[in-house]
Amino acid sequence: MAIVRPFKGLRPPVELASKVASFPYDVINSEEARELAKGSPESFLHINKPEIDLEPSIDLYDQRVYDKAVENFKMFQDKGYLVRDNEDCLYIYKQTMEGRTQIGLMCCTSAQEYWDGKIKRHEFTRKDKEEDRLKHVDVTNANAGPVFLTYPAKDSINALVKKITDGKPDVDFVSEDGIGHTLWVVKDASWIKSITEEFAKIPALYVADGHHRTQAAARIAKLRAEKNPNHTGNEEYNFFLSVIFPHNHLYIMDYNRAVKDLNGNSDEEFIKKVSEKFIVEKADYKKPTTANTFGMYLKGTWYKLTAKPGTFDEKDPVKSLDVSIMQENLLSPILGIGDPRTDKRIDFIGGIRGIKELERIVDSKKFVVAFSMFPTSIEQLMNIADSGEVMPPKSTWFEPKLRSGMVVHTY
Repeated sequence: MAIVRPFKGLRPPVELASKVASFPYDVINSEEARELAKGSPESFLHINKPEIDLEPSIDLYDQRVYDKAVENFKMFQDKGYLVRDNEDCLYIYKQTMEGRTQIGLMCCTSAQEYWDGKIKRHEFTRKDKEEDRLKHVDVTNANAGPVFLTYPAKDSINALVKKITDGKPDVDFVSEDGIGHTLWVVKDASWIKSITEEFAKIPALYVADGHHRTQAAARIAKLRAEKNPNHTGNEEYNFFLSVIFPHNHLYIMDYNRAVKDLNGNSDEEFIKKVSEKFIVEKADYKKPTTANTFGMYLKGTWYKLTAKPGTFDEKDPVKSLDVSIMQENLLSPILGIGDPRTDKRIDFIGGIRGIKELERIVDSKKFVVAFSMFPTSIEQLMNIADSGEVMPPKSTWFEPKLRSGMVVHTY
């Protein structure tokens, strides 16, 4: 079953919603966050990127960063930037991007179901990032940003959601990046009962985006349970903020790669080695249109790479992923990127930044070579999660991203 639970959300008044709602903490850097929050004291970036209110040289994991998050979170409540709903609610969150919509249920989901494998992951987490989120949750006593979950679409749930979205929303605005954000606050007890009963029939949920937030929230639940002699399993710390979307609403973009050097190879040596596992063609082929093909930008020239038959296991759900083919047949053996989660020579560029960003960073000589990828499908993601396997790091980039500060869950 999938447990979904209403809660007393902390959220901005309608007139401040567009000012408070911000990008998630992990899709922009500190410099970008400082610029976005300039002249915007209500921006939730002051809570989920609190380093912007400290000196730019500060270490992101410095205790003062977490202390500032606590201070700012209290200030937001004191000033009325965030106000608590007075009864348990569920929330419907719709996002519209370039004419496409995704509509999800914002609720609390169960940490125990995560540990039990009923909320399935498809990626490993990085320890430093996991510890950062754990500390942020622990000091603020809040899930500042929701986890992005999905499930196989179900007509009965769609019908219940439509009953709500046919009505007038409580919040409706378009953010500066052109994405529409619409929120319905649902207090009706009979509707909440119906939707929770329908989700209880779903065998599993899947983490689409937010593995570090999920892992941190689940660990907090364990830590607090151990410290609470009267633990019942019903405390708020046992549940974490999520938005759950039907799988056919979601859009996965390419997640591209760039590497700072050729691992001691000359251009000619590098291309020769790549040619052992890939058909290499000079082409105006910047963005792959089919699986098992890749764009490669090197010294101002685009190449089309096509994985040769027999160079990967087509029947293996993980090894047949394009990100796996790239990692196992090029990044690791040729460029020496053994662990892309920790290697400082590689960077990952979400498809939202576009092909021009790949060209820019190579032309600027910050990177020597960039690779454009074909997007992983949501079906591949769920198949791998069902098999208990994990994808290589940075396999999926979902758009649009959930805004932080639309609704906050507190412990």
